[in-house]
Amino acid sequence: MDVPVPTSLGPSRLVVDEAAEPRAALWLGHGAGGGVDSPDLAALAARLPARGVTVLRYEQPWRTAGRRIAPRPATLDVAWLEAAPAVAGLVPDLPLVIGGRSAGARVACRTASNVDTAGVVCLSFPLHPPGRPEKSRLDELLFPGVPVLVLQGDRDTFGTAADLASDIMVASAAATGGVARAEAAIERGIRVMEVTGADHSLEVLASSTLTARDVAALIADAVADFVRDVTRAR
Repeated sequence: MDVPVPTSLGPSRLVVDEAAEPRAALWLGHGAGGGVDSPDLAALAARLPARGVTVLRYEQPWRTAGRRIAPRPATLDVAWLEAAPAVAGLVPDLPLVIGGRSAGARVACRTASNVDTAGVVCLSFPLHPPGRPEKSRLDELLFPGVPVLVLQGDRDTFGTAADLASDIMVASAAATGGVARAEAAIERGIRVMEVTGADHSLEVLASSTLTARDVAALIADAVADFVRDVTRAR
């Protein structure tokens, strides 16, 4: 089901895959280089409704308008938050988890405190621009006040799963006094799951031990378990 969503930045839309007997909802944003049909988002939309999770994939106004280049991060946040009432209206009685892939994951992390969410799902969180580890975006990942699940490839040029885990632990060890956000994030639970052989698109080589079907199943299982865990008490 496609649901048009007007915003101050232009028309956007939600692509909704409803569960027959929903117990939770998952609202996902796309990346800066693709749309709601990226393989990982499509896999979640195809597999999670059968497990009781209604999936809502949000297409940003720039993408709906047919543009190829995403606007500034703050602009992405504006459209996302303006779509929140539409999401709430579609799943009014369900606990909500938010997330997205790459740039969409960053949006979800930055806006988590403005949305009544039980957790955040990050598919290929872009820890830093390729080849520029000094431009870390770790603060965004540490920002949500709820549990976070990150699914990250070990060939991701924006930061591997090992890079993420290492940086989180270093930040946690260094956290003192007024900069204890990292320590608190660890205590809340940032789960980093490595996808063996996967790149930033979570695609694997032909020689990989995992096939594309394996990756889709791994992502769906991990996210379904996470959604179940964080919404159980709601």
